[in-house]
Amino acid sequence: MKIVVIGGVAGGMSAAARARRLAEDAEIVVLERGEYVSFANCGLPYHVGDEIPDRTSLLLQTPESLGASLGLDVRTGHEATAIDPRARTVTVRSASGDQTLGYDALVLAPGATAVRPPVDGLDLPQVQTLRTVPDADTMRAMVDGGARRAVVLGAGFIGLEAAEALRGRGLEVDLVDLAPHVLPPLDEDLARLVDDELGAHGVRTHVGTAAQAVTATPEAGTAVEVRLDDGSVLPADLVVLSVGVRPDSRLAEAAGLELTPQGAIVVDATQQTSDPHVWAVGDATAVRHEVTGVLAAVPLAGPANRQGRRAADALLGRLTPERAARGVLGTAVVRVFGLTAAITGASQRTLRDLGVEHHVVHLHHGHHAGYFPGAEPVHMTVTFAPDGRLLGAQAVGRAGVDKRIDVLATALAAGMTMDDVAELELAYAPPYGSAKDPVTMAGFTAQNVLDGTLRLWYPRDLDEVLARALVLDVRSAAEFADGHLPGALNVPHTALRSRLAEVREAAAGRPVRVHCASGFRSYLAHRVLDQAGFDVANLSGGMLTLRAARPDLTLDRGAA
Repeated sequence: MKIVVIGGVAGGMSAAARARRLAEDAEIVVLERGEYVSFANCGLPYHVGDEIPDRTSLLLQTPESLGASLGLDVRTGHEATAIDPRARTVTVRSASGDQTLGYDALVLAPGATAVRPPVDGLDLPQVQTLRTVPDADTMRAMVDGGARRAVVLGAGFIGLEAAEALRGRGLEVDLVDLAPHVLPPLDEDLARLVDDELGAHGVRTHVGTAAQAVTATPEAGTAVEVRLDDGSVLPADLVVLSVGVRPDSRLAEAAGLELTPQGAIVVDATQQTSDPHVWAVGDATAVRHEVTGVLAAVPLAGPANRQGRRAADALLGRLTPERAARGVLGTAVVRVFGLTAAITGASQRTLRDLGVEHHVVHLHHGHHAGYFPGAEPVHMTVTFAPDGRLLGAQAVGRAGVDKRIDVLATALAAGMTMDDVAELELAYAPPYGSAKDPVTMAGFTAQNVLDGTLRLWYPRDLDEVLARALVLDVRSAAEFADGHLPGALNVPHTALRSRLAEVREAAAGRPVRVHCASGFRSYLAHRVLDQAGFDVANLSGGMLTLRAARPDLTLDRGAA
C-alpha cells in the first residue's frame, strides 16, 4: 500500500507515524513544501521572546531522524501542486523539477494561512506573521537588529503571545483588535482582567478599531506607521499580523473535494473527505463543535494530532466506531505575563448568538486553601443548560487556571451534568486546592440555580435594577464607603436578620437585588431574604464581575 501525506507538523506527521506503526510494509511518503517537517509551532513566540533561546529545541524531528526511526520517506522542499482523484496521483514541484506520485491513500494536512485583510502596506518587509520557523528567525533578527516599537494586529491567542514576547525583549508594544475587547473568545468581564494585565506591563491596547494602512516612514525615526480607523497613528519598526487564519484548502478545492462555505475541507467521523481515497486532518478541516454542533475550522494542535492518528487508523481499516471523531471543545489556554486565561466548550456569547437557552454562574475562589500562603483567586464563568448539562467554562487567574479548565473539559467530553461536577472527587491538600474546589463550587452554585435555591441577576440587568429595585449592599460599612451603586442600602450580611424591617420599609414592595464583593456573602443574605418572603436575586460574581463587565460604571462614595 502506498500512502502519500501532504503536509507535516502536527496532523500530517501524526498520520504518517501512526500509519507506519500499524503497517510496516506500507510505502509512506511525506511531502512538505517548507524546510521543516516537524517543529513546535506553538513554541515560536517563546523563541522570539528568548524564553526558548535554543532554536534547535523547536525542531522536533528531521527527515533523517524520521527515516531512521520510522522508515518514512520525508521530502522537504516538495510542494504538491495538483491532485488527480481519478488517476490517484499527486503532482509535486521541487528544486529538481515536477514529478507525479501515485497513491492508494492520500492524507491532506495543508494547514492554514494567515488572514491578510485588505489593508494597504501589508506587503512591506516590516510586516511579519509568526507561523513558521523562518517567520520566527526573521522576527528575532529584527528585534536583535534594533527594533524598538512593535504593533501587533490581532489580540487573540497568537497576538497576545507575540505581544508578551516582544515586550519581554524591551520593545514598546501596541496591541490592536477590531473586537470590543482583547482575547475575543473570552467573555468581556474576564477579558477585562487580561487587558489590565497587559496595561500593567506596558502594552497599550486599542480595541474596537482596525488597521487602515501601513506606511513606510523612514524619516520619522521608525520604519513604518500604522494608521487605525479611529484616527490613531502608531509608529513601529515591526508589525505582527495575527488577525486570524483561514484553511489552506486550495488543493482540495481544485481536486473537487467538498468544502464548507468558509473553505474548510469537509470530513466525516473517520477524517475521510468526499473522495473515498482521500483523508484530511488539521487546521484545514471542518470539525463539529461538541457542544453547539456547529461545523468550523479549529486550528489547535491537540485536535490535529488526534485527527492524524484517526486518519491513519481509518485508511488502514483499523478504526472502530468507539474511536471515531467525537467533535472538539475548543479547549485553549494562554499566558499573559503573570496571568493565565483558558476556555473550553461554549461561551455565553456563542450560546446567545445560537439561541441556546442556558444559565451562567460567575465565581471567584482561591486556587488553594485560603489559609495556606499564596492563595490566588480563580475568576471563573461556567455555562450550563436548563437540564443541568455542562456547556462551557472560562477562567482567568495567576495560578490553578489550567487545572480547573482541564477538569471541566474532561467533564464536558464525558457529557457530565452540573450534579456530576458537584460530586467530582478531586485531589486535595492545602498547597494544591480546597476541600471545596472552584470546580465543585461551580457545581454547587449551579445546583442552587437549577433547584430554585438561588436566583441571579447579572451586569446586563444593572440599568433595570437601578430603576426598579432596591439594591441591597451587604458588604461591610468600610467597603460600602469606598464605592457603592447609586441608591444602594448598606446592611452588612451579619446584621441582616436584625434589620429585616428596615429592608422591608426601604423596598416598599419593590424587588430586592442583593450583592457583595464576590457573591458569597450576598448568597447568605439571599437565603435569609428569600425565606422572609422577599422577591430577591443575587448578583452573579458580585462587584468583582460587575466592575469588570461595566468599566464605565461610576460609583458613589461615602458612608450610608
